[in-house]
Amino acid sequence: MTDRTKTSRIPGFHKKSPKERLDLVADFAGLDGETVGHLSDMGNLDPHLADHLIENVIATMNVPVGIATNMRIDGEDVLIPMATEESSVVAAVCNAARQCYDSGGFTTSMSGSLMIAQIQLVGASAPHEARIRILERRDEIKEICDACDPVLVKLGGGFRDLEVRIVDSLGGPMVVTHLIVDTRDAMGANAVNTMAEKLAPHVQEWTGGRVYLRILSNLADRRLARARATWTAEAIGGAEVRDGIVSAYHFAHADPYRAATHNKGIMNGISAVVLATGNDTRAIEAGAHAYAARDGHYGSLTRWEVTREGHLAGTIEVPMAVGLVGGATKLHPTARANLRILGATSADRLARIIAAVGLAQNFSALKALATTGIQKGHMALHAQNIAMMAGAVGEEIDRVAAIMVERGTVRVDVAEAELRRLRG
Repeated sequence: MTDRTKTSRIPGFHKKSPKERLDLVADFAGLDGETVGHLSDMGNLDPHLADHLIENVIATMNVPVGIATNMRIDGEDVLIPMATEESSVVAAVCNAARQCYDSGGFTTSMSGSLMIAQIQLVGASAPHEARIRILERRDEIKEICDACDPVLVKLGGGFRDLEVRIVDSLGGPMVVTHLIVDTRDAMGANAVNTMAEKLAPHVQEWTGGRVYLRILSNLADRRLARARATWTAEAIGGAEVRDGIVSAYHFAHADPYRAATHNKGIMNGISAVVLATGNDTRAIEAGAHAYAARDGHYGSLTRWEVTREGHLAGTIEVPMAVGLVGGATKLHPTARANLRILGATSADRLARIIAAVGLAQNFSALKALATTGIQKGHMALHAQNIAMMAGAVGEEIDRVAAIMVERGTVRVDVAEAELRRLRG
């Protein structure tokens, strides 16, 4: 029965300390002392920093950080920190990288570091004329934009180009201005948003229309990270395995129902590195999935082919708006430590590394699907989690997990029964 005396209206909640907020939440939710004590432990993140990274902080949530080994990218060996809660993700990258290490590993490139800010104009009586009027002001627009961030300009970035589109909408034609901005080693959201805000009243004045939205686009198709690698047929188990992987790709390319899961696997790897480095996982995921549907059909972010020598060639091209300056990337001590492990000294290098991880992740998933099935390897690792859920500790975890995998039944009730048997 609902307790109607409880209320989520807590005046001044945001002004309280994390401990004071936690006490209020504990009272509201009836949390026991052990739970409150657990939430009070903020681990290796200073409570003061946590309280300033987001709003209404009461606790932190630790996500495991694993290291992907065997990665050779552009002739350099790299260790990859990956933050994820999902079993087999890190192992998949390690295995994929090992199998193409001797054939050169991964080769990467980047299209640039350009971001797009959009300004939405409605109500222009002559939208095509309005479009031309805005394009005529390119030099003036450049001055306005660059004046917003002199530091960025000094670092070699700033306004680069102007596009104006007529977008047909349910509410009639919209004139949408794109500011193309080089954000260098920053992700760039704050910089381009500031430029769009500054330019908005000028666009209204020049066209007689009304500006509503002025914000960046996460479809960062001017900031594409690319990676490729070759797996020899011998290294992956022969021509039958190779052809199975290519066939699995053909399925994802043709069918959006399959492509959604195919690309989710790619993002398992990509998002883990993005999160580990304090970058915006939601922005990267939104951009990747939008890019996968850029031709009007949602398909694969990767491509798989057979080379003239009979080997397997994989490629990936994905928007990758990540940065090394600003936000959690600069403030979060674990993100800074992970960047040191990566050795990425530019946003360009970081983006290319992440693309390689996405390709490696996809290879392992497709190989598993084309051979033993995804469950065998995944469940072997997942079984350990199930064993712990059943209460196993220490050596019991591996023993219970091994029994479940051998039986081919990975469930909590099975783990509990085996644990009782082991304990006599």
